[in-house]
Amino acid sequence: MAFGIALSGINASQKDLDTTSNNIANVDTTGFKRSRAEFADVYANSLFSNAKTATGNGTKTVAVAQQFDQGSMKFTQNSLDLAVSGEGFFVTSEDRDSLNHKFTRAGAFKLDSDNFIVNSEGDFLQGYGVNAQGTPSSVSMAGTSPIQINSEVGSPTMTTNVDMSFNLPSGEQGLDPTTFDPNDTSTYTSSTSATIYDSLGGSHVAQSYFIKDRAVPNTWHQAIYVDGRPLNVVGGSAIGVDGVAAQTLQFDNAGALTNPVPPAGVTTAPLSTLGGVWDSANGAVDPTQTLNFRVDGSTQFSSAFEVTDLSQDGSTVGKLTGIDIGTDGLVKASYSNGVTRFVSKVALAKFNNPQGLSQTGDTAWQQSQGSGEAIAGEPDKGTFGKINSSALEQSNVNLTNQLVNLISAQRNFQANSRALEVDSTLQQTIIQIR
Repeated sequence: MAFGIALSGINASQKDLDTTSNNIANVDTTGFKRSRAEFADVYANSLFSNAKTATGNGTKTVAVAQQFDQGSMKFTQNSLDLAVSGEGFFVTSEDRDSLNHKFTRAGAFKLDSDNFIVNSEGDFLQGYGVNAQGTPSSVSMAGTSPIQINSEVGSPTMTTNVDMSFNLPSGEQGLDPTTFDPNDTSTYTSSTSATIYDSLGGSHVAQSYFIKDRAVPNTWHQAIYVDGRPLNVVGGSAIGVDGVAAQTLQFDNAGALTNPVPPAGVTTAPLSTLGGVWDSANGAVDPTQTLNFRVDGSTQFSSAFEVTDLSQDGSTVGKLTGIDIGTDGLVKASYSNGVTRFVSKVALAKFNNPQGLSQTGDTAWQQSQGSGEAIAGEPDKGTFGKINSSALEQSNVNLTNQLVNLISAQRNFQANSRALEVDSTLQQTIIQIR
């Protein structure tokens, strides 16, 4: 009897040592959850046994239970490093179309060759599809799909409108418009520029020059050049060495713009005057297309020249420049053409009994009968935790505690070995009795 009891104690101590050693080995594993060996005593009772004098039959391992308490945060410079602060697991899948999900707290993600968000094992991070406002269409495990970030967005859009407003300094000395030369800064008062796009997404610089007319009070001329070539304004007055048809701007005594009159005061310029820039020979649109400059809200005050608003409606193909993931799991992609898109929303899952999850390795788990079905949810809603971008959840192993457990397990092993040795000695003594 004593022999079997001591042997069960040795086995239990060995299990405790193995569990503690595994915890120590994973002290620096991202998203790792420490385990605890749990034991129970063994009693063999029968109908005719006397419970008052029963000594027990040793111990047994009933469970090696993982402890899912929160690990500390380690902050990084990678926006795709994610950590859950609170309850919930990231959802991943081995294949793009697979519904066999794995669950993990390790959030070291990156982009693969097809711009899918994956972890180090190549498993795909799952998310919910969202509309333009970032609202998920469906929050369920069946509604998740791998998150893919498009490297490009949009198609080229030709600029047709340029909206600008500015203040022209009333105290500037007037000039002779007939001497205007864009290459001579002394012949114009101020200038500003805007980037515009042709139908193929090619960028061009539209430069506006402002010349204060010394002959007519509160009157300015706006000459427009694209890539250094003059752009004639329909109905404009010819000025300068190039004879460019410029728009005339007139202000009242209060500094308000009176001509052209907003919103009808739109400068329309045929692009045919630019030659090959928008010529159909290079694949762009018909050169009869016009470019409209709106100057509504412009003023003439005594303060310095200042552009208060400048925008245009054209764009080129956008290249991916950044990825931002909020605490609510919403994935937003930014592109070089100024476009931002909501791509997806990171999916989280929780379980009624997380200790019932089945370990699959690589710091991941799968659901089992013991854990119950996965419950899908959105980050930072209800009992689900927040998503921390540029952060990783470290192992929840306390190295000091584990070393103490290691010493305790070692002492238990030694004590049970001693009990085994004593029992062996007693049996040997009995055998030698004559």
